[in-house]
Amino acid sequence: MTIRIPLARPEITERDREAVQEVLRTPYLSLGPKLGEFEQRISDYTGSPYAVAVNSGTSALQLAMLAFGVERGAEVILPSFTFSALLNVILQESLRPKFVDISPSSYNTTVERIRAAITDETRAVIAVHTFGIPLDIEALRAAIRERSSRSARRIHLLEDASEALGVDVRGRKAGSLGEAGVLAFYPNKQITTGEGGILLTSDAEIAGKAVRLRNQGRDPALGWLNHVEVGFSYRLSEMNCALGIAQLERIEAIVAKHQQLAEAYDGELAKVEEVVRPPLTSGIGRISWFVYPIRLTNEFSAQDRDAVCESMRQKGIATGRYFAPLHRQPVLGSSGYDPSHLPNTEAVSERIIALPFFNQLTRAEIHEVSGALQESIRELRRKT
Repeated sequence: MTIRIPLARPEITERDREAVQEVLRTPYLSLGPKLGEFEQRISDYTGSPYAVAVNSGTSALQLAMLAFGVERGAEVILPSFTFSALLNVILQESLRPKFVDISPSSYNTTVERIRAAITDETRAVIAVHTFGIPLDIEALRAAIRERSSRSARRIHLLEDASEALGVDVRGRKAGSLGEAGVLAFYPNKQITTGEGGILLTSDAEIAGKAVRLRNQGRDPALGWLNHVEVGFSYRLSEMNCALGIAQLERIEAIVAKHQQLAEAYDGELAKVEEVVRPPLTSGIGRISWFVYPIRLTNEFSAQDRDAVCESMRQKGIATGRYFAPLHRQPVLGSSGYDPSHLPNTEAVSERIIALPFFNQLTRAEIHEVSGALQESIRELRRKT
């Protein structure tokens, strides 16, 4: 079956192509001027004093945790309803995940849930702006600060804005609100560098540590062959950075376009009683849509959701099933989490469907996708 309407499609313009070609006309393909320019452009846009570009959002997450200096075996609080990169980093660094539930209305966890989960063993909290819907990081930071003041150990706050470039939280840009923040630029994100991510922070020591670690542990002040700590090859190429610079120039237009697409879907699906639509606005800031997620009502099962997705595929339309809960990941083995503590995560993950969502998506295609979704639901009802 040929997929006519994909789930995602990166928008690459002639300006983007020319920006990459310009780099190829120079001798600088890595650690050149475009790296510093991209970092400065992101810093200026987000308001974060320091930006350290790396080869993926996952790498940025790992460098942030290492820069925090969290000891092995420490407890890290995070939502279960999120991408597996967070769990991978926690396990790679021999840390201990503690999962919290989400609110089904926003798909984010809440300050109250995180506050209730903090214990004397908690050393870090990873807060996620899921799907580009803002989480109140300022309120969370205040709650963590209050708990840390009553504890002998500091609790670090890592803001995962990998899906949230362009999100505003009470007038400030997502990624700039935690002790460190992370952005990601995979091809399905608001802007892309092909592969790539960036660590944001206002802490010079965290930024310096990340700069050393991304380049084999080298200290820029000591020369190329002097390694001051065990590091990685997490550099981002000049071509990636050039593409990111060009794409960032139109980020505000992209955020506005994505809002229009979400509103178009909302209008098409407003009368479909089997579908729960996401909120179009947030009381704490601006949404920057990463995907458009709908979910089937509670009368449907995970098998029903999968049948609807397969029916859509047969009609030439791709869908996504974000996210498989982290607490159920096979990598955890017998150390999995009690699902009764995460009822919303369980219910949402079994029924959620991400619909096609990208800059070039037309109103006619949104109409077709919405109609196909309704027909797929009708087909399912006829079979049951």
